[in-house]
Amino acid sequence: MDRSRGPWARFLARPNKDPVKALGMAGLIALASAVTVSTVATTMRPRQIANVEAARQERMQAMVQALPGLRAVMEELGVTELETRLVDLGTGRMMAEAAPGFDPVAAARDPETSIALPEEADIAGLGRREAQALVHLLARDGAPKLVVLPVRGAGYQSTISALLALEPDLNTIAALTVIEQAETPGLGARIESEAWQALWPGRRIADETGVMRIEVVRGEAASPYEVDGISGATRTGNGVAAMIRFWMGPWGYGPFLDRLEQEGMG
Repeated sequence: MDRSRGPWARFLARPNKDPVKALGMAGLIALASAVTVSTVATTMRPRQIANVEAARQERMQAMVQALPGLRAVMEELGVTELETRLVDLGTGRMMAEAAPGFDPVAAARDPETSIALPEEADIAGLGRREAQALVHLLARDGAPKLVVLPVRGAGYQSTISALLALEPDLNTIAALTVIEQAETPGLGARIESEAWQALWPGRRIADETGVMRIEVVRGEAASPYEVDGISGATRTGNGVAAMIRFWMGPWGYGPFLDRLEQEGMG
């Protein structure tokens, strides 16, 4: 072997059937592919976040438009969209204004901006929960007319993200709009259908004693706390119900909703 050439030249000069060259080339291709994928993912991340935010805004506007009488209230108040605020989930306090470009999923992954959930409390299967979260509000004379809460949780085979709209009593569902999901096509994925989402308005989340009772049942609903299940998608339906119970509880938006009920928008 010619030692006058460099290591790379000597490597390339090896026969193509040489095991060392074959393994080396495979490793180089794998490394190059990994670097390319990582670079593309990093470059595309801001665009992906922007696309998700645009889809969320579009669906929220559609949801607001569909709620009876709400558009009239907004016109009366002279507003064209809901007010977005940042909330400290631990204390329930609203911040002065929403942080531009706030990404709750990224915040939940960062130990500096999230908390680890106790296993017994983590009924939504999140693992960690961001310390602060966005809420969307419409108020008149300091009292909430509509509260929209971004919620997410584990379904059967994906994380489900949705917008949960609450009526002024903060316990009756005005609307549920699924934003993201990757459940089984034709089964669990039907949670994104208009027909199934139309079953949620008017459902109540907790009873008079404060016990969370909202659930997705097999067959037809028989109480104000129940929503018809989807045949063949029991685990997906259970995931949606658990997601709502979690975010409405003490580890989710519970402290914020308590403050809102007691203090209003002040």
